[in-house]
Amino acid sequence: MNTRQLYAPLMGFALLALGACSPTKEHVAERDLLVYVDPFIGTGGHGHTFPGATRPNAMVQFSPDTHLLGWEASSGYHESDSLIYAFSLTHLSGTGIGDLGDVALLPYSGVDSLKPVARFSKANEVASPGYYSVYLENFGIQTELTSTERVGLMRLKYELQDANRNLLLDLGHILQPNWGHKVLKNDLEIVNDSTIRGTYYTKGWADQHQMSYTIHLSTPADSMVLHRNGEGSRVAYPLALTDTADLKLHLYLPQGTEPLLVKTGLSHVSPEQAEKNLAAELPHWDFDRIREESREIWRGVLGKIQIESQDQSVLKNFYTAMYHAHIAPFNYQDVDGHFRGMDKQVHRNARPEDGHYTVFSLWDTYRTLHPLLTIIDPDRALRYGRSLISDYQEGTILPRWPLAANYTGCMPAYHSVSVLADLVAKGLASGEDLKLWAEAGVRSSVYRADLAEKFAGTRELDLITRHPHFKETLGFIPADSLPESVSWAVEMAYDDWCIARIAEAAGLDSLAREYDKRGRYYQRYWDKGTNLMRPVMADGSFRTPFNPRYSAHMESDYTEGNAYQWSFYAPHDMYGFIKTMGGREVLEANLDTLFTTSSRIDGEKQSGDITGLIGQYAHGNEPSHHIAYLYNYTASPHKGQALLDSIMYTFYKPTPDGIIGNEDCGQMSAWYVMSALGFYPVCPGLPEYQIGRPIVDEARIAVQGGVFTIKVKNNSRANKYVASVKLDGKPLGGLTLQHSMLRAGGTLEIEMTDKI
Repeated sequence: MNTRQLYAPLMGFALLALGACSPTKEHVAERDLLVYVDPFIGTGGHGHTFPGATRPNAMVQFSPDTHLLGWEASSGYHESDSLIYAFSLTHLSGTGIGDLGDVALLPYSGVDSLKPVARFSKANEVASPGYYSVYLENFGIQTELTSTERVGLMRLKYELQDANRNLLLDLGHILQPNWGHKVLKNDLEIVNDSTIRGTYYTKGWADQHQMSYTIHLSTPADSMVLHRNGEGSRVAYPLALTDTADLKLHLYLPQGTEPLLVKTGLSHVSPEQAEKNLAAELPHWDFDRIREESREIWRGVLGKIQIESQDQSVLKNFYTAMYHAHIAPFNYQDVDGHFRGMDKQVHRNARPEDGHYTVFSLWDTYRTLHPLLTIIDPDRALRYGRSLISDYQEGTILPRWPLAANYTGCMPAYHSVSVLADLVAKGLASGEDLKLWAEAGVRSSVYRADLAEKFAGTRELDLITRHPHFKETLGFIPADSLPESVSWAVEMAYDDWCIARIAEAAGLDSLAREYDKRGRYYQRYWDKGTNLMRPVMADGSFRTPFNPRYSAHMESDYTEGNAYQWSFYAPHDMYGFIKTMGGREVLEANLDTLFTTSSRIDGEKQSGDITGLIGQYAHGNEPSHHIAYLYNYTASPHKGQALLDSIMYTFYKPTPDGIIGNEDCGQMSAWYVMSALGFYPVCPGLPEYQIGRPIVDEARIAVQGGVFTIKVKNNSRANKYVASVKLDGKPLGGLTLQHSMLRAGGTLEIEMTDKI
């Protein structure tokens, strides 16, 4: 059986239930949404997802590492590979930089090699939410993975009866060592013949990362051999050591036919805390029970939005997108509330039920993922906001891309404030200390010389650039002083507007006025001569010569793009932006040019993130994600609807290479979820959505007020234009849906047509 076709019997049952006619409500209730989730989507191309076992937003992502070097190793897995170096317990989903890959295990047999490598076939892989399995061909081992929130469970069936049954704990394992990532040291304790504990210290994208673990074997080992830099010696336990050498621990297990199970508890605090997590979440050895519990948890997440479509590709894309949108951020807190903070100290959460989270790819996810959660999981959305504030209290600045108690400083601006402002705008932060939130925003929006000194010599210094300094002193960023000046300037203008909204809600009116003023600084970059956002030099002139197609990754005036993609970014001030450019006719003409001009990108160092091109629109990267919806601000919203139809059907496929760019911790997927439903948050922080082109036939969304139903009449590939929109039987009066309408529940009817 080709197991890449996930659970074919279940899918067949679902299709039989759906039949040839349009699905009914009863069919929705009966079907198992898990059959529409394919974790292999995005593992090819540059999607950088992983297929392994995880639970929603969990500490553990137990997955095979098939790719160790370069960009395609960002998640540790690539669809083109046929070798497995290890199964490790932590991974990043869809990022453009890799890290983690903590606690690497590899079962093997038949050889006695320092670093065995497994060989596998794609036909012998299975993945579904909470479960992964693969047959290791050269070792004759069926390997299965499942997990709880903080514990990974591995089941191994050694099929060759007379072969050695071995297991490698590779404590020198690292992703992207050619990018400067390395293992610094290991604390290792071998307690007895079936229990191993330790802490693994690495330096990578996260400058100071440590992961503690405890490993329990269902069958005690006959013997163990520890290799230090290739030299092996037999272990007499108990043994405890701290070592900077390359450590590889080989476990030799008794022969037999019964499955071997290995459970690994994690903690970012200590091995003792890892033991607590394991004891609390997995005190038994029942693999199938844990797997089924994971499936039930994922069913609950997927079921928050029930859609109807006769197109199986839409169903698979949609529910796989829902799956990918619930992997990051992930919980960084132990079962008893302990976590390691941004100050690298151990803290205990006063509200342990909130959790504490890391892996916020904020430059990406503020745009759609966090707004989506305010609709389908407002409690979780607020917990994320509280976690960001906790990061501020520990480190005195809001994070841009927090990773494992580290400030990576990745990407422009300070978009934590967008997440916070959206919570405020949607009434989800009424019980919070908004003066503290405003303070956090202000202190994160200015140049911090104190932190520049503190972070000197570390990768965390990337958090403290001089872009805010020039914003504060000149009101613009001179392009001859710093790279990516235009992208930083326009995104900081939006973020300053977000701070104004938080300050306004906190009753800090003078602060709100000051940051509203800063929110208009984007206007300094608008060049009416080119109708583009153009870099400004220190003398106040626009850069000359100027090539709007030019891109140089991390070296030009635009982040991962060029002037075309970055000239439509003032979501917080659309009417002011339209006035600045000369009217909505100019906006429409500029949009037309963007989508119809040549897709040629100039520059030998152009960013590899510029993918999914329609003209110069680049759907594979986030700065373009709102642009098609800007046609709603012109006299021709139908143009945006046609483009959205093309984007959803062209750039999302139920295949390994079916995501057009890096998946980016749920952002590419969240964009699809909301766009498929037919509405989109152009400006997080404004409690409203723009109606686009829905591709589902019907949807029911669980919201605070009950159920919000979307009915799409006359939906087909030909009928891609919106003819009318009604809410509870009354005309909506435009293409803007208020969050209050959605939250209250009700029925949105969108009638489609093939007529413009």
